[in-house]
Amino acid sequence: MSLEFLDDPSEFLSEAHAYLVADPVVTTVIATVTARYVAGSASESPYCWWVVARDDDGRVTGVGMRTAPFAPYPLYLLPMPDEDAVALARALHERGEEVGGVNGALPAAQLCAEEVARLAGGTAEVEEHVRLFELGELTVPEPPPGRLRLATRADAELCLAWFRAFAVDAAEQAGRDGAHAMEEFSLEMLENRIDDGVIWLWEDESGTPVHLTGANLPANGVVRIGPVYTPKQHRGRGLASRAVAEVSRAHLDQGLRCCLFTDQANPTSNRVYEALGYRPVVDMANLVIR
Repeated sequence: MSLEFLDDPSEFLSEAHAYLVADPVVTTVIATVTARYVAGSASESPYCWWVVARDDDGRVTGVGMRTAPFAPYPLYLLPMPDEDAVALARALHERGEEVGGVNGALPAAQLCAEEVARLAGGTAEVEEHVRLFELGELTVPEPPPGRLRLATRADAELCLAWFRAFAVDAAEQAGRDGAHAMEEFSLEMLENRIDDGVIWLWEDESGTPVHLTGANLPANGVVRIGPVYTPKQHRGRGLASRAVAEVSRAHLDQGLRCCLFTDQANPTSNRVYEALGYRPVVDMANLVIR
């Protein structure tokens, strides 16, 4: 086995292509984030590298990255052999790279985090349990009053505020404290996403926006939906259900597969997406090292 660190996103996509396309739903985050780096539209991060794990025959057995633009700048790992996850932690320790968190697929993320913590004399704790869903047969609910439309640049400041509120409100709903407010998103970045046509707003009968559904540009035939945000005063009307259903249907009509993440501690969102036809694929976790 071996680990190769890469700082060129294009080179990484080339080296890991077969691994990424073999299971494009599970690999969606690394595929889409890396594509943004290639396009020059990613958030700036103090760390910017990818890692490829290979077996003795040179076959790619797992990948990871460290590109998160928010503290504690966690690693993100996809499934890999246990020994590679542990070896990665040791390699980072030898590089003198401080690691404050590890996100991603289990058990790789937990094994890596626990070894990082052991070497640093700390502890690794699961901060959030995450579940990845893929859409099967779509069930479209009845629409609430109003309509879904693409966001425009005139909506950019509102979209930015709602992007930043999303993580805080989601953590509150799950009973957690201390979520970052997506401060890494800038107005320019939101405008770029709006230009890409991947942010939608539900507006009520008066034309007032009351809900946001976002998505990522497709990668390897898969689109990942999120964030999905409804301000507190507009919840309970079925806005999220209908908006996600419409966005999902639009992508299905293009021949794309749809996926999304949920917080396992939030039973409401899990029920909403399962009712639409989303089915669990894999459980992941976000771990912090203290």
